[in-house]
Amino acid sequence: MSILIDEKTRVLVQGITGRDGSFHARGMRDYGTQVVGGVTPGKGGTQVDGIPVYNTVAGCVKETGADASVIYVRAPFAPDAILEAAHAGINLVVAISEGVPALEMARVMQEVTALGTRVIGPNSPGLISPGKCKIGIMPGSIHMPGKIGVVSRSGTLTYEMVWQLTTHDLGQSTAIGIGGDPIIGTRFLDVLRLFKDDPDTDGVVLLGEIGGSAEEEAAAYISQEMHKPAVAFIAGRTAPPGKRMGHAGAIISRGQGTADEKIRALEKAGIPVARIPSEVGPLMQEALCSSGLR
Repeated sequence: MSILIDEKTRVLVQGITGRDGSFHARGMRDYGTQVVGGVTPGKGGTQVDGIPVYNTVAGCVKETGADASVIYVRAPFAPDAILEAAHAGINLVVAISEGVPALEMARVMQEVTALGTRVIGPNSPGLISPGKCKIGIMPGSIHMPGKIGVVSRSGTLTYEMVWQLTTHDLGQSTAIGIGGDPIIGTRFLDVLRLFKDDPDTDGVVLLGEIGGSAEEEAAAYISQEMHKPAVAFIAGRTAPPGKRMGHAGAIISRGQGTADEKIRALEKAGIPVARIPSEVGPLMQEALCSSGLR
């Protein structure tokens, strides 16, 4: 089993005629994802490698039955793209776009939440249920089907963690990059609740980074509510205060959001924290064994 997406998910690509949209549309389709259409205003009636292009999301949904969308448009246009998908009845929107203004996302999230649409991102690498469906830019080849859920604020570091799991024969149920911006649609807690209720997810790897308090909240939830083995890694141990480290949300402000604070909260909750990526696989194996799951 998996969360949010599976082999039945029907995906449309907003911005499919652009460089990134066309490239990753092919990659998703080649992985086995049902990429049923794309949207670029003014390009309706054309095709991208056999994938039909529509002028509007509503038109694509009507013709193809798409229920998920992935957005590859420039940041200034991403908020309207998210809203268009939500108003067209799309259940899941994955926003790859980076640099979306926080105030715009705050406005967008109020509206899409009322419409019942789930947003992953922005500034997200996407999500993948190995062997079933891939939405976004994650490299499918490093993933393998299994029972470990992965949730991360990072992008490329997520791939390293997944590879460490795969090389230790720990397949993944679903891996999700929630995005590193200050305002995102789906948080650690939202994903952890889904993993908790998924009978085929035995354990979870949480990849956090400096800034905010999401990891501390996740630690409290895992210890009090989830009762499945979890392992964590926190990026940014050596980050200087006040300096943004990659993601817009990865910044230590007024002494809060440090890696040390997050690690202490996780360890206090009984969650092992890897010092380096190569420790993630062995720590998860140990956690599964301790829980009688291996």
